[in-house]
Formats: sequence, C-alpha cells, structure tokens
Amino acid sequence: MLHTVCCILLTMLKLTLGWLYYDLMNTYGDRGNIMALVHRAKIFGIQLEVTQLSISSTPAEIAKCDLYMMGGAEDRQQELVTKDFLGDKKKVLEEKIHRGTPGIYICGAFQFLGKYYETADKHRLECLDILPLYTESAKQGEKRLIGDIVVKLSNSDLLQNYPFNNAEVNKNYYEPQLLVGFENHGGRTFIDAKEKALGKPLKGFGNNGSKETEGYVYLNTLCTYLHGPLLPKNPQITDFLLEKALQVKYNRPVSLPQADNELENKARAYLLKKLDVQI
Repeated sequence: MLHTVCCILLTMLKLTLGWLYYDLMNTYGDRGNIMALVHRAKIFGIQLEVTQLSISSTPAEIAKCDLYMMGGAEDRQQELVTKDFLGDKKKVLEEKIHRGTPGIYICGAFQFLGKYYETADKHRLECLDILPLYTESAKQGEKRLIGDIVVKLSNSDLLQNYPFNNAEVNKNYYEPQLLVGFENHGGRTFIDAKEKALGKPLKGFGNNGSKETEGYVYLNTLCTYLHGPLLPKNPQITDFLLEKALQVKYNRPVSLPQADNELENKARAYLLKKLDVQI
C-alpha cells in the first residue's frame, strides 16, 4: 500500500535538472548520467525537465534547478567555466549547495568546487572555494590515474539515507554500498577529512593515488572521479539524488518505491567478478 501511495504522489511532482556547462564540461561521456536520471525519473513517474546551462545562462536559470549534474573537462574549458561562475552565479550555486540541493559533480567539476586547481603546467587556477578541498597536478614521474575503479561507500551521513539504510529495498540492489566506474585524472585532490570522503577504493587510485579516499560528500552534494558513466551502473546513487531533490524542493517526506534493477544488477555483478573484487 505504501508503495502504491508513493507512486500516485510522485506522478504529481516535478523536478528541474540543471546540466551545468553541458557544452564545456562533458569530455568523458558523463552525459550518460543525465540519461540515467531521466530514465529513473520516468520509472517512478516523476516529471523531470532537463535544463542545459552554460556561459549564456543567467543566475536565475541556475537558481530554479532542483538537482545538478556537472562533468569533467580539460584545463582550458575548466578555466573558462571558472571565470564565468564568479559573482552572482557562484553565490546562487553556493546557496543551493548549502541549502541541501543535491548534485553529482564529476572529475573536473569535483575539482571546480574546491579552493584551487593546479594545471599540468603548474598554473594555479582559483576555483569556487565552496568545499574544503584542493587539487594539485602530478609531480614529476607520477603517472595519470586511470583505469577501472570500485569504491566501498564509507560516508556515515550518506549511508543513513535511502536506499542504503533500508534492508528491504536493498534486496533489489546488488551490493548497494559498492560503486563501480572508471577514473581518468592527472590531478591529485586532497580533502579536509577522510570521513567526509564518498568512500575508499577497493580497486583503483581514488582522489590522489593514496587509495585512501575517493570523492567527497557535503549534505546532498556528491563529488567523485568516477566516470563510466557513474549513474547507469550505480542506480542507488541515482535514486538517492532524485529522492533528496524531491524532499528539498517540496520540504516534506518523499519516498521512492522499489524499481526493477535486474539489468543493472547483472552488469554490476559481471564487473565486480571481472575485477576480482572480494565482497
């Protein structure tokens, strides 16, 4: 009965997804995350509108969004975006993040929310300074961090949320506390506290090659280096973002029903076996 009620209510709810700098910060195929959010919203009956935001967009257009996605790019594009986001646009995004508006920020976008990013030629690019982290370029002799990655979620705040804290719902996921993806970054990101990381790499390099942390979590903002793209392979993160977006926008409890994750589970099981990850 609860799931039936949820489904009826969800068909009445609307969300606006802001795809930040879709034309500049989209080097690594992270458009697949947009497709996953649209697909999952359709499953749940949520009316999801995608707004493409770029240099010509206004602060008001950014402010009206209920959920954000931003991907990665190379140094030149990231510098253009940083210059554009100074002033009112930064104020809007910072306010939304501190309010709890959810978002997924990947690779260059992850770096972009920190204090600064050091380019490959050692130029320090001042970033938005919304989150307490910074990124340095690889030292001489250090290799690019690239390859398949599996992350064990460890952030206690995140793990208190759906679908991670619901044993009944978790039966419809395959190892929901594991994320699978692909990383490809030269920068080394350092965060203020290990416990604020998204998780710990079981395979792969993570934030800076130390293999101690991957990503960062602040309220409902998730930062990560996982491409792949991330969300089609990890529907538990997609569902977290959608549910939080509804809760924040409508300021009331909203619960997503269970969805059929058979295909996603098969893909995840295959990848974990291929990567020889011991559960």
